[in-house]
Formats: sequence, structure tokens, C-alpha cells
Amino acid sequence: MTSALQEAREAYQRHDWVRAHAAFSQAQAQQSLAPDDLSALADAAWWLGRTDETLTISTELYRHHLRANRRNQAARLAMEIGFLCYLRGDVSVGSGWIGRARRLVRDDPDSVEHGYLMAMAVDQTMDSGDFEGAIALARRVQSIADLFRDPTLGAMGLIGEGIGLIKQGRVTDGMAVLDEAMLPIRAGEVEPGFAGNIYCQLMQICHDLADLPRARQWTEVTQRWCDSFPSAVMFVGICRVHRAQLMQVDGRWSEAEQEATLVCTDLARLNVAAVAEGHYQVGEIRRLRGDVAGAEEAYRRAHQYGRSPQPGLALMWLAQGRPEAAIAAIRSALAEQVPGRLERARLCAAYVEACLAVGDVDAADAAAAELGEIAARYVSPGFAAAAAQVSGMVQLSRGQAEGALPALRRACRSWLDLDAPYETARVRVLLAEAYRALGDSDAATLELDAATAALTELGAAVDIRRADRLRGRSVLPAGLTAREAEVLARVAAGSSNRDIATALFISEKTVARHLSNIFDKLGVSSRTEAAAFAFNHGLTTR
Repeated sequence: MTSALQEAREAYQRHDWVRAHAAFSQAQAQQSLAPDDLSALADAAWWLGRTDETLTISTELYRHHLRANRRNQAARLAMEIGFLCYLRGDVSVGSGWIGRARRLVRDDPDSVEHGYLMAMAVDQTMDSGDFEGAIALARRVQSIADLFRDPTLGAMGLIGEGIGLIKQGRVTDGMAVLDEAMLPIRAGEVEPGFAGNIYCQLMQICHDLADLPRARQWTEVTQRWCDSFPSAVMFVGICRVHRAQLMQVDGRWSEAEQEATLVCTDLARLNVAAVAEGHYQVGEIRRLRGDVAGAEEAYRRAHQYGRSPQPGLALMWLAQGRPEAAIAAIRSALAEQVPGRLERARLCAAYVEACLAVGDVDAADAAAAELGEIAARYVSPGFAAAAAQVSGMVQLSRGQAEGALPALRRACRSWLDLDAPYETARVRVLLAEAYRALGDSDAATLELDAATAALTELGAAVDIRRADRLRGRSVLPAGLTAREAEVLARVAAGSSNRDIATALFISEKTVARHLSNIFDKLGVSSRTEAAAFAFNHGLTTR
């Protein structure tokens, strides 16, 4: 055995991918490598982000095992090649390799390879919305793992079952199974590549649930795990995505954008889903800072990589004064999701904001109610805070400031407990509106001062302008919103619905909806009566 080959094997055993790859490559230049050494070289290349090299070597090994009639080994390689192709976005090629793997072991249904194929099918079943079927399949994977005493396969089966239970709405049961899945990983019994994938799935489900404490916990644990594997390009990149998401919540927006931008470059052609999420995260930070052009570019890049740009893109349009476009986009995104599922939570929250912007309080109320139902089913602190916030927003828009206060105060406490400064500041602005409507100017000023300080520190340009407008205006009577006051002022000036629509860049239908809400709040039935109210309350100059 050459010294280079010995060094390569030793480096590989201690997970020193850089040295292992260099030494294996040196040994390969001196002699033909045995299949196990070639496999180790391919694995080291993968950890370093050299996926093309990994695919080339793995394809060579696949053909070698096929020629030797080692069908199970060939099937395992076909699965690995297929999975790598899926990650890169080469779906049809990946599907072809998975099909090869199934064909190779179809006459050997009791093999461990069937278990791994089944584990891959769990995700596909989950994506179709068949959670019960995915859970049943995941439990079969566990049975096969027990039969072959394969802790890696067992952990994959448990993670599939846990996520299936959570998506079914059985969050407590699902989290308990996920905790069990982590035991063999913490004990070092699971193959590193599979362990990394499981860590990634844990971070993703915590993000989907808006469970910020668990998300922070698992992201920190994953980061420590990544640090123990030098040059783990794939997993470091995916971990960066989730760190960026949490940095956004924490208010560290510059760091969040830097981390997300690194993902977009480091994982290009390695993991299209992570790159898509990286672009989306860049869009989120730019939107919050008021960088419209930069945000739109990032959202569109996310869409190009296969990630829906909603609700971020719609919220950007809303900030631009294009509420109808925002409503249409969110409504389309909601139509693609099954009602009541956790994937709709963030869309529902955004829909509430968009509907209130055009005065459609009933539609906003319905979306807020659905978010409340989701928060009750998929128990998480983030969903609970968001549900309380939108409930208060709807009541405030109906002129029910007294009823809005408890919900808004509850939301504010929750966001504070979750260390989410931006969301806390946004609720404080709403609290200021509620207090002003009730005539408590001192309480309103306290909330507005706290909100403005936080928003200024964050650099939240759009929200700062909203807070400034609130600070500079008098209390609007009858629970009128700022937009309704604008419409009423133009009615008092004798403008038609068409004129108002043109001046405010909204549709005539939206003007009519605003007028209906104004008439209801003022208790009037004609434009003449509404105009009289505007003159009597000094609203004609707005």
C-alpha cells in the first residue's frame, strides 16, 4: 500500500475531507483504486462541494457493481446518484436513477435497499399531502431498519414519522418522535451524510412551524455539528439559510443578508432549494429596508429556482401602494394550498394586511380566523403571536379599539418573549393607534416612541414612515382608517369614484368598498351626509 493511500484512509476515517481528497487523488495517480477507496474519494469530494466529481466516480462504481452482478450495491449507488441529481434540480435525471434502483432490487423485497427507497418515498408521499400514508410508510422503514439493525435507516424512518405527525396537526406527538430520532445521531451511530440531512429537516420543520425557540436551539446544535466536520460545504450552506432566517427575526438584518447571499453562491448547482430560499431571504431583508428594486430582483431569482416568492413579493407590492396586486398574488398562493394547513399561516397573515389596505374587513376577518385555527392546531409561539396580532388589526379596522387592545397587548408580549424586535415594534404601532382611538394620548405616545426607536435602529424604512404619519396626525373619528379618511376628503370635495380611484391609484371597486365601510362607520346613507361629516370634523383638507 502506498503512503498516500494509507494517509487518505486515515484522513477519511477522521473526517478530514480536504486531506482525504488530496491523498486519494494522489494515490489514484499512482495506481488504480479499489472500489471502497473510490467510494471514499467520491464521498470526500461531495463533502467539499465537488458534486460533478462525485457523480462521475459514483457512476463508474455503479457500472462496476453492475458488471459484477452486485445488484444491491449498484442499487444503493443509483439511489445516491438520483438524490444528488434531485438536489441539483436535475429532476428527470434523478427520477431515472431512482427508477434504476427500484428495478435492481424489485426481486429482493426484503433487502435493506428497499428500506432506503421507501424512506425516499416518505417525502414524496408527504409532498402529495397524504400524511397518513407517509406516517405508515415511515413506520415500515423503521421495521426494516430494526430487521437489519441499521440505525441510519431507523433515524430516517423516525424523522419521517415525526414530520408527518406534525403536518397532521399532532405537534406534541411529532416532536417527541423527532427527539427520539436524534438519539442515535447524538450517539454517533448515524452515517454523517444522513445525519446532516436529518439536522436540516429538523431546522426546516421548526421554521415552518414558526417555533422560534426550537428553531434557535436546533440551528445552534446543527452549527456545532457542522463545525466538527471541516469543509462540510452542503450542510454549512443549508445551516446558513436557517441562521439568516433567525437573524432576520433577531433584528440582525445586515448579517442575515450576508449569510443568505453566501448561500446563493456557495450552493449554486449543489442544492437549488437552498439557493432559492437564500434568494428569498435576501428579498425579505431588502423589502423591510425599503429597497424595492433589490427586493424584487431577489424574489424573482427565488422564483426562478423554484421557490414561491409569496408572501414576500405581495407584501412589497402592498408597501408600494399596489394592494390589488398583492391580494391577487396571495389569493393565488392560497389556492395552491389545502385550507387549514400550516403552509397557509404566513399567507393568511399577509392576506389580512392586504385586505385591510383596501377596506375589505370581512375578507381580512376570515383570513384572521383561519390563522387562529391554524395556530390552535399547529401549536407554536410564533403562530400564536401572529394570530393575536391580526385579530387585533381586524378589530381596530372595524373601529373596535377597546376590543383590539387585549389581542394586540397579547401579541406584543409574545413577540417580546420571542426576542423579535421588528414584530414587536409593528404591534406597538398598532397599539398606539388603538390608544389614540380611545383618547389615551399618553399611552399612544409611549408605544409610538418605543416602536420608532426600534424601527429606526433596524432601518425599517417603510414602517418608520407609517409611524411618522401616525405621530403627526390627529385622532380620526368614528374609527376611520387613514385611507378611508383620504377617500372621505375627496368625496367632500365632490370627486366621483372614478376620480378618486385615479388620484389614489386604486380601482373603482376598491373606492366603492371604502365608501361602504365609511357609510357604515358614520351611520350615513349618502355622499351628502358623508361630506357633511367630513366638514364638521375637519377632514376636508386631508
